[in-house]
Amino acid sequence: MSISSINYSSSVLGSQIRNINTQLTDLSTQLSTGKLSQNYSGMGTNEGFAIAGRAQLSNIAAYTDTITNVNVSINLANTALQALTTIRNTVQTGSANTAQDLNVNGQTVAQNTAAAQFGSMVGVLNTQAGNRYLFSGTAVNTQPVADAGDIINGTTTQAGFKTVLAERQAADLGAGTGRLVQTSLPSGAVQVSEDVAGSPFGLKIAAVSSTLTGATVTGPSGSPVSFSVNLNGTNPNNGDKLSVRFTLPDGSTEQIDLTASTATPTPVGSFAIDASIPVNPANTQTSLNTVLNTAITKLANTALVAASAVTAGDNFFNTASSAIGTPVNNQAAAPAPVTGATALSGASPSDSISPGFVAGDTITVNGTTLSFVSSGATGNQLNVGDSIQALMSKIDQITGTSKPSTVHGGSITINTDDAANLSITTSNTGALGSLGFASTPVTATQPPLRVGSSPASSATTLVNGSATTVKWYQGNDGPGSPRSTAMARVDDSVTVQYGAQANEDAIRKELQAVAVFGTFATSPAGQYSGGQVAALSLRVTQALTKQAGQQRIEDIQTDLAMSQNTMKDASSRQTQAKAQLQTIIDQAESAPPDQVASQILALQNALQASYQVTSNLSQLSLVKFL
Repeated sequence: MSISSINYSSSVLGSQIRNINTQLTDLSTQLSTGKLSQNYSGMGTNEGFAIAGRAQLSNIAAYTDTITNVNVSINLANTALQALTTIRNTVQTGSANTAQDLNVNGQTVAQNTAAAQFGSMVGVLNTQAGNRYLFSGTAVNTQPVADAGDIINGTTTQAGFKTVLAERQAADLGAGTGRLVQTSLPSGAVQVSEDVAGSPFGLKIAAVSSTLTGATVTGPSGSPVSFSVNLNGTNPNNGDKLSVRFTLPDGSTEQIDLTASTATPTPVGSFAIDASIPVNPANTQTSLNTVLNTAITKLANTALVAASAVTAGDNFFNTASSAIGTPVNNQAAAPAPVTGATALSGASPSDSISPGFVAGDTITVNGTTLSFVSSGATGNQLNVGDSIQALMSKIDQITGTSKPSTVHGGSITINTDDAANLSITTSNTGALGSLGFASTPVTATQPPLRVGSSPASSATTLVNGSATTVKWYQGNDGPGSPRSTAMARVDDSVTVQYGAQANEDAIRKELQAVAVFGTFATSPAGQYSGGQVAALSLRVTQALTKQAGQQRIEDIQTDLAMSQNTMKDASSRQTQAKAQLQTIIDQAESAPPDQVASQILALQNALQASYQVTSNLSQLSLVKFL
């Protein structure tokens, strides 16, 4: 008779063996996977840190993708901007060194080059990153710049720049003397006057000075502005001079100097002193009148034509939201056009307008009221003796415009980034009206500006041509800065701005200058053709040269580079954070192979011992026991 075998399945020893086997299985899995467990419950108390770390790693991965995508857009934009810089330099070099040889189309080689480069600029500005236009601001699905052919030549329903330029030139030139009228007065004097008071076209008489012995010079004064020169039946001395300074539509000035001369033949720029016997001073007056008319005609057909082309470019391309006022002259004389220094009270006799604001008056801008006080203005107050520039600065603070308002050429321009919401009212409509804003509320218009009537040669106004003129820029136009039109979060507390707009000042001015230079054409054999091209070349060269306080293409590139540097710094921090987070996760979840191997060896030894005991017990009998 033998003792029954031990029940292995129900014994404590069997349970221990099963537990050891389970542990060995788990440890083998840890050794092969490197992880403590394949489920959350087996990870231990530190798994919460691992979960938080993984969430942060996921955020970093998303930021990395964002940084990569933004860098692609910035790199493409920078390449485009660099191309614009190259085009600018090419056209500027050509305009500065252009020969005056004209082809059959009335253009120089440099102008032909500019025309081709204009098309290249349009193509560059319509660059896309994927399906996103880079220079449309927030309107990423809209082509920012119209087709080059449409911009220059127009469409079947809307005029292009070529038409606007021709209209403006006709309006500025008038009958050929820059809208100036020269007449001989009964007294024998010669009088030169602007044809219409307040007209934006043609030459404007700015100043007259004289050293003509015995002569009487009056003006500039009156409405329209005029001046007169009367030799009073006497001959001036040899070398005496008459100087007349004119303001051109683009804000530049030109001066005519006429010198009395006894030389034969009479030198260019001089008028003949009568040397007949007996002397007849009337002949000297006639010579002065003739030479003055010749000089005005030459100025009108050279520098004025060039200035007109530049101004036409501004009328067509400079479509920033603005309200434009042409101040009304309330005095008998007009000693000077309005400037930013002109007093709001109009009390100074040198002021060319008399707004007449008084203490107690108010101006309300977009719901914010500015009050006039006698003195000691604070906050939203103005002294009645403050300047127009002070008023515009207050208005700019309220509207938050990115482009400051200006006074230029006697006109006041209030700029705004939000044309739809500009509203300016006042308790003194007469005073605001004298600044050129006849209707209230004052609202912003969005040019292009067009000659207001036909024939253009006798027009006296500019009108908003939005409905009849090609809109060259079709992207987003504010509010806010162009850079803010594209933003991305690249770290938990870091965002970058990388937007751009084709109508930013630096880009628009370059596009405008290239279009003006490449579009303008003259008569190949015209008397004044060389002078026109020379004057235009000078202005285009200046327009493409950096001016203090003006934005440059390089400024936009600098902004984008700063965004890239910000992303580079964020990426460096994230790389360090990734390493630290991964260490935390590894410490919480990883199974050290040496430790696991040691545990496996210990369990194997224990299991072997257990199996040995089990084997011995299974062979136990009563006989052996006894």
